[in-house]
Amino acid sequence: MNDWTRYSCQLALPGFDENTQQKLSAAKVLVVGAGGLGCPALQYLVSSGVGTVGIADYDVVSVKNLHRQILYRPADIGQSKVTVATENLSTQNPDVHLVPYELRITTGNVMEIIAGYDIVVDCTDNFDTRYLLNDACVLAGKPLVYGAIYQYEGQVAVWNIHSENGALSPNYRDLYPEVNAAVVPNCADGGVIPTIAGMIGCLQANEVIKYITGTGELLAGKLLMVDALTMQNRLIKLNTTTKTKITSLPAVYVQEITAEELKEHVAEYQLIDVRTEEEHSLYNIGGLHIPLHDMSTADIAIDKPIVCYCASGRRSAGAARILLEKYSGASVYSLRGGLDAWPVEYHG
Repeated sequence: MNDWTRYSCQLALPGFDENTQQKLSAAKVLVVGAGGLGCPALQYLVSSGVGTVGIADYDVVSVKNLHRQILYRPADIGQSKVTVATENLSTQNPDVHLVPYELRITTGNVMEIIAGYDIVVDCTDNFDTRYLLNDACVLAGKPLVYGAIYQYEGQVAVWNIHSENGALSPNYRDLYPEVNAAVVPNCADGGVIPTIAGMIGCLQANEVIKYITGTGELLAGKLLMVDALTMQNRLIKLNTTTKTKITSLPAVYVQEITAEELKEHVAEYQLIDVRTEEEHSLYNIGGLHIPLHDMSTADIAIDKPIVCYCASGRRSAGAARILLEKYSGASVYSLRGGLDAWPVEYHG
């Protein structure tokens, strides 16, 4: 018999017994994004005894992460998030099998990675990966727990759940068929109160546990909206079944380039600063200056690979997407982390 003393409090719950705990122990959960949402979600999934937890992230810890990414400490700055998270979580619960993926989820690897998991948790902060995960989970028949935060607000939902008659519940594209990510700021640009990350990440873990154990009522066909300022929640009912038809992965997917890679081969690329005139005049790393709102009408040569850059990487990803849609066959990148990630020693 398993020694489940550490789970005695959850085993004491009505309807939650050793068979329920065994379901958690046998489950495999993939968490994509080990940031503000991923940290609390991972901690509670691991502490509750989920048997296998995959952690996918390609970023490193920065000082700007520390106020909301509670798995990391100042001594971890510059280290891989996946490596630090895996080390810390393994000490939290040594019985959980942790599988690190220190990479970016892409069209080339997403189907293979999610294949080994029962459920996927979207803790990302960029729209390319969010749509990619959504479409991949629909194609693979995997449920997806969605979470998003901005300033004082957060959202949670569970996508792609099979009903008794075999129909699928709504997915992300039923709610947001297509979003202009270029005009939606991320945490670095728009700000975020750290506690909302904890709230939403915990709610995501809660939905995973409910799904695995078959307890409670899932947020399938629903969107929970949380306001940390007023502490008012809204539960929006969506359709009972999906109205979208997804047959392939997204055709346009923005690639990123790191500051180190760009610095080493900068002469091989055409740089484009997509920030405002004021931002550009204060500091830039060269190249053309084409504000994001002018990108769709600008005439740009594509005889060499293009790297778009901004402050954090969000606007540059939107600009790169515009160029990829405008110029078929162009090679376009977004500077990962933007100028915030540009090392001090690279500043001219």
